[in-house]
Amino acid sequence: MKKLLLGGGVLALLAVTVSLSQSRTAADPTVADPNGLRVESEGKNPWTTLKLNAAADQFQFAVVSDRTGGHREKVFSRAVSQVNLLQPQFVMSVGDLIEGYTTKEEVITEEWDQFDGYVRKLEMPFFYVAGNHDLTNKMQVQKWGERYGRKYYHFTYKNCLFLSLCSENPPDFVSGIDPEQRDYVRKTLAATAGVRWTFVFLHKPIWTAKDLDKNGWGDVEQALAGRKYTVFCGHVHRYQKFVRNGNNYYQLATTGGGSRLRGTEYGEFDHVAWVTMKPGAPLIANVLLDGILPEDLTLPETEEPGTKRKLLPTYPVTGRITLEDKPVPGATVSLYRLNAETKKFVDVCDGLTDEAGGFKLSTYGRFDGCPAGEFVVTVVKTGKGYYDGETKEKSTIPEKYATPGKSELKVLVREGANEMYLNLTAK
Repeated sequence: MKKLLLGGGVLALLAVTVSLSQSRTAADPTVADPNGLRVESEGKNPWTTLKLNAAADQFQFAVVSDRTGGHREKVFSRAVSQVNLLQPQFVMSVGDLIEGYTTKEEVITEEWDQFDGYVRKLEMPFFYVAGNHDLTNKMQVQKWGERYGRKYYHFTYKNCLFLSLCSENPPDFVSGIDPEQRDYVRKTLAATAGVRWTFVFLHKPIWTAKDLDKNGWGDVEQALAGRKYTVFCGHVHRYQKFVRNGNNYYQLATTGGGSRLRGTEYGEFDHVAWVTMKPGAPLIANVLLDGILPEDLTLPETEEPGTKRKLLPTYPVTGRITLEDKPVPGATVSLYRLNAETKKFVDVCDGLTDEAGGFKLSTYGRFDGCPAGEFVVTVVKTGKGYYDGETKEKSTIPEKYATPGKSELKVLVREGANEMYLNLTAK
């Protein structure tokens, strides 16, 4: 029997083997590796390679995103069971774990007790990150300290650095990395200069702000310069990938938080980020919760309640956008209402146009329409699909349609079905 030589050396890769026969003889020895994988190799074999995807320094972890901000019932609590099915080494987070935004201590205590009860069911460690819902005021900051101690921290695993930061600074609500935390980042990075990769976790995508020196992110990026790293955040409840200084920044969607759930086209879905740290670089997979099912295809029942919201009645709204009578695909159509008290425009609903310029509006859920009333309409096309206004992008159609204060487009939504046709002009 001929033996297959892999990698130019006898037994170099055949050390990963699996036994396919019931009996062996002294004249037919078996080669095995320390993992116990054995194979009976001949001149021709029914496999592609014996090089296993199992490097010694390879590992996997999961990242859960926003649970709150109008959380939906039974999503996060079931996600715990779904993550247990995946069996990562540990689970990271990006904040907004409780609803918060109250000065009632008993409410905050109850919300943290509930959340802690969920994550205690994980079969692996869970690492907390604070969001604005978690640290809304001084009382909530105190409660965090009593339960979890530090608001920012780090650890290393298999020569990778995990740096969890806090983007929240109540009671002034200035999002950013405070001076003390910036100093901590600099010292931590200096002390871990030899790691092969750095992962950074925080709640808000503060790199989208105008003044990065003021909010501290400029200092963080300066300290990170020269090393390989990946950043994860949440807050916006919409998936988006940024590339800064040659490194990937991931803004995750939701793991139960408020969402219209319009799908991947809008970046609105419930998921966990599944990270495989390879010998060279991490590999990111977005695993949608809808696709994680146990062997009996039935998720466990839970008692996690959802946020009760007062919702206005909505009515179906469809329409079509053209520019000089030509369809405008890939544009975001938004309806705004002027707040009489603040004198500011409020985004009520929006939709993305298809190849024919057609769209459907959504307010609370997937294509549920719009409340009745008069609205100002904006139309923005950036070439990147759905535009949520979080980062300023130049529109490829006339700028006069990009902001509610300048747009001359106005519509009236009535009870019942509504259909609108808006023809934009180039001048």
